[in-house]
Amino acid sequence: MTSDQIVTSFLQAIERKDIDAAVAALSESISYENMPMRPIVGPEAVAKALHGFVDAAEEVDWQIVRQDAVGNVVYNERVDRFRFSGGWLELPVAGVFELDAAGKITLWRDYFDMASYQRQYAEVGNAD
Repeated sequence: MTSDQIVTSFLQAIERKDIDAAVAALSESISYENMPMRPIVGPEAVAKALHGFVDAAEEVDWQIVRQDAVGNVVYNERVDRFRFSGGWLELPVAGVFELDAAGKITLWRDYFDMASYQRQYAEVGNAD
């Protein structure tokens, strides 16, 4: 698989809420960085973080708007969507992924507007 295909497959596993499959694409040294929060390091810590935000959603739909790879670096623009009982939370995201020679993701860095996430979550995530 190409770097582009590996990242797409990784994101599709998250959409399916298949955290085990997603984590299988990560290296032991993975650093997951949601800017501006502190990095989450290691597959187990990333799995815990993923469960923290996908398990609460009824549905996850991450739409890749555009994606390109330069060697082992993949860049994408996405709209990460989460459906809660109160509706959809839609978050524009710019992502950067670096892969090692074995095709494992060593860096996952996402840039997004935290205030937009918090505002939307307050509106749709707590509607129960």
